[in-house]
Amino acid sequence: MAAVAQCVRGALRPRLPLLSVALRTSPRLLCVATQQKNTGQNLEDDQSQSQNEQKVEPSSAEKLLAEEKAKLEEQLKEVTEKYKRALADAENVRQRSQKLVEEAKLYGIQSFCKDLLEVADILEKATESVPKEEIKDENPHLKSLYEGLVMTEMQIQKVFKKHGLLRLNPVGAKFDPYEHEALFHTAVEGQEPGTIALVSKIGYKLHGRTLRPALVGVVKDA
Repeated sequence: MAAVAQCVRGALRPRLPLLSVALRTSPRLLCVATQQKNTGQNLEDDQSQSQNEQKVEPSSAEKLLAEEKAKLEEQLKEVTEKYKRALADAENVRQRSQKLVEEAKLYGIQSFCKDLLEVADILEKATESVPKEEIKDENPHLKSLYEGLVMTEMQIQKVFKKHGLLRLNPVGAKFDPYEHEALFHTAVEGQEPGTIALVSKIGYKLHGRTLRPALVGVVKDA
């Protein structure tokens, strides 16, 4: 047994220095290993942080682009609405101008027609003042004068009609304040109140617009 123990000690003696060296150098190895591990973790952290930053940056850029797009769309909408309003205003101005031009063509002769109405009134009074019983062949001069006045009156009415000027002789019609002017009211048996019993002066309309109202007498309630 003593011999065996001695042999074991002899075998272990040469290995003791290697174990002691390993023990002495192990702290350095542990430190290096720890540093490498920490370095690896730091690299992984940096990579993950850079990846996160890369993920954040595109989202911020997209947000800015979306905001800019919304602003541009809003500006486009405002410009489009202004453009449409401008077109509508221009069309209204064009229509009003066209209407004014057409009215000027239709009613430009209004003052001239009013002056001619006085001539027509004089001709009408002249023909009405001639006694019908005096218009005979025995009075050729009076007859010719009367016929000339009638023909002139008929011709002037044709000219009036050609230019849109029409007579208003509303005997028996309902009183219309837009076409008639009441001079008096009187009770007339057999006629409905509100109708025109007498026309004192003929009225005229130019293209549907009253140029001169007819002067009338209106029937009132009895």
